[in-house]
Amino acid sequence: MEPSRSRWKSRHKRSWVRAGTAAVFWMCATQLVCCTGTIEGGSKSIVQKDAEFDVTYNDTVTSENQTIYAFNHTISRNKTEGVRVSVDVLQQQVESPILFVIRQKQAVMSFQVPLILRGLYQRKYPYKHIARTLCQPPTRAASETQYFFVDVSTLSGQGTNYLLRVSRVESFTLQTDKKFTFTASPSQPQFFKYVFPDGVDTVIVKVNADMNFPCSVMSVQDIQCPVYDLDNNVAFIGMYQTMTKKGAITVQRKDFPSNSFYVVVVVKTEDEACGGPLRFYPLRPDELIDAGNRTKVLDVVVSPAITSEKYVIGMLFCLGIFLSFYLLTLLVTCIENKRMKRTEMFQVPADMSPAETGKTPASPYEYGSFADNGSTLSSEAITDSATSTDNNYGYMERSLDSVARSRQESLSSVEEDDYDTLDDIDSDKNIVRTKKYLCVSDLARKDKRILSKKYQIYFWNIATIAVFYALPVIQLVITYQTVVNVTGNQDICYYNFLCAHPLGALSAFNNILSNLGYVMLGLLFLLIVLKRDIVHKRALVRNELNALECGIPKHFGVYYAMGTALMMEGLLSACYHVCPNYTNFQFDTSFMYMIAGLCMLKLYQKRHPDINASAYTAYACLAAVIFFSVLGVVFGKGNAVFWIVFSVIHILATLLLSTQLYYMGRWRLDTGVLRRIVYVIYTDCIRQCSGPMYIDRMVLLVMGNIVNWSLASYGLIETPNDFASYLLAIAICNLLLYFAFYIIMKLRSGERIKCLPLVCILFTAVVWGFALYFFFQGLSTWQKTPAESREHNRDCILLSFFDDHDIWHFLSSIAMFGSFLVLLTMDDDLDTVQRDKIFVF
Repeated sequence: MEPSRSRWKSRHKRSWVRAGTAAVFWMCATQLVCCTGTIEGGSKSIVQKDAEFDVTYNDTVTSENQTIYAFNHTISRNKTEGVRVSVDVLQQQVESPILFVIRQKQAVMSFQVPLILRGLYQRKYPYKHIARTLCQPPTRAASETQYFFVDVSTLSGQGTNYLLRVSRVESFTLQTDKKFTFTASPSQPQFFKYVFPDGVDTVIVKVNADMNFPCSVMSVQDIQCPVYDLDNNVAFIGMYQTMTKKGAITVQRKDFPSNSFYVVVVVKTEDEACGGPLRFYPLRPDELIDAGNRTKVLDVVVSPAITSEKYVIGMLFCLGIFLSFYLLTLLVTCIENKRMKRTEMFQVPADMSPAETGKTPASPYEYGSFADNGSTLSSEAITDSATSTDNNYGYMERSLDSVARSRQESLSSVEEDDYDTLDDIDSDKNIVRTKKYLCVSDLARKDKRILSKKYQIYFWNIATIAVFYALPVIQLVITYQTVVNVTGNQDICYYNFLCAHPLGALSAFNNILSNLGYVMLGLLFLLIVLKRDIVHKRALVRNELNALECGIPKHFGVYYAMGTALMMEGLLSACYHVCPNYTNFQFDTSFMYMIAGLCMLKLYQKRHPDINASAYTAYACLAAVIFFSVLGVVFGKGNAVFWIVFSVIHILATLLLSTQLYYMGRWRLDTGVLRRIVYVIYTDCIRQCSGPMYIDRMVLLVMGNIVNWSLASYGLIETPNDFASYLLAIAICNLLLYFAFYIIMKLRSGERIKCLPLVCILFTAVVWGFALYFFFQGLSTWQKTPAESREHNRDCILLSFFDDHDIWHFLSSIAMFGSFLVLLTMDDDLDTVQRDKIFVF
């Protein structure tokens, strides 16, 4: 916190210069008056009185007289007593204000009565009852008697009656873990001193109140004079934050060379900064506005923060949780390898045909028999499944040796466009993809080398996006943290201040550390995918029949992209929690959109490998989502035009995507699309009432449209302030809907779910439930003002180090990892099933 210390020193120096100049000027003026006895040709009497503490002086002051009250008190190095000066003007109308100047050994304080405090739009609020606590200069002697003087003067020609009382503040020094109750108002601020006890390096200062308003400010300032304790200057030095019912600031000994600090509490003149109503605009610019009763009862308590041992325990706990997943994965892998080795000992050789093994292919599913769809090995070996009338499934006549040789060709010599070049091939696609019942072999006709190259682009693109996105984000949040440290304005960042543990320049290290799970589990998922990728490639080299012609086609590019997105979510979430606020919430959600989109694409790719979206199209759509997220955060709050436009775009995008999925991409968006829509409605609905050809797809799309139209209507009616979370809810609802549809259709088609993915599904569902519980605890919210957000702050609940949101980070990272494992292993039961017997849905 060196920048803060240097800033305090510079302002301390400026304040001494101002105080010294004012003191010299006033002393010279006083001496001049005493020597000459006249000002502007008239006589002026100056009276100096020896005054006492706890005595109320009722006097009158005019332009012809000036009164000086002399006080003395004994201060000691081991005990600090506060001195409070209270002034009250009795007249309702005052021609000219009374000026009070308090001269101390090393400080000068001056204020006028009535005291004019300004609000927004230069509103003026007069206060006639003033109470200020004097700054206590340090002393090196064991005991010392110090004098201070209260000078009272005015330029008013008529006498103005006032009351003056100087008293001692017995509870000026706060005690550790002892609550102290006091009252404050805009013209009667309070501040107290706290000294770090031995062995305590960090404390947390908590200020609480029973009522929200009036709005107040708590500040922590170094021991120096003057103390900035008014609404118009409390933000000049130190750390400060607005508050309604709760306020908390964590203070470290290293930031205060004197091992002590002041806790300053100021009540603001207006409540707008705390989310309260804004007062009316005055009819005349110089009109004085009655502020009413703005007295607030508060209590303050200073408690020791956690020790360094708690930091170590928290970090070890975080590492231990996620390293245990590595150990568990290693154990499951070893068990799986042993099981596979035992299975291979009794396995039929891969180059034997079904006829040689004496086995017959499984019967078709209940939908009816399918045509022979050919093999998925290469484009040259594809047979026309639409024209075949043979209902028995068979293998290609092409030898596996030639397949292996073609597979080992250079990927650089193959392009996806090499397949779809002839008109007859395009016609074949129209025939195949519009069949009533499809199997995976119908949509896995392209060369695997082409698709492998196509889907690897997903990984390289997201890696490039991550680098270009993360670097400026890191730079920006470092700037945010620097601004917070230098200015001391703790309203910039929306922390849970009751559980924000600083480390170095970071204000809430625990919220950053808890994101480690995303990174570690994302890396673990990449390692699992890499292992599967290597095993699959080795199986292809050995020409294993199951790898060549059975199961869901293995393409790992999207899996690599998902693991990378999970790691980036952890990094960017940590960056967001360096200084959480509404301007950088996009950092925390951008890769959530990525993860939701990639999961939906992977689910669709499983049984539609030939027609899945390219990486460029997918990331362009996700970029559009993020673009709308930014627009919503900036312009969406209360903007009806924005919500109308977004809802229309949302519904149109839902309809276009539904059409694309229903017709498997075999439709065109051109000038004749309206004519074709009218024709379809006429022939299928008016001329003859026929049901949809693809019932399962229609059920999914109807449900999807109901969900999306409902979400669009909700957004249009309610116009939620948190647009980024609203957009994320749309993505998650669509993902959950598609995932549930996939599971139901998988079971309905006679397929089964193996033990490992079933355990992952149940475990992930339970973890998601607990994670969402902690997510909705809402420890802070940037949809409200910083002061209102602090009302939701709560103490740490785990190891005195982690709060509810940290537990959300732990559980959500585990749940996302489990969800990824479900996608990866869900169709392992099909690894020995022919692709022309696996349904497409």
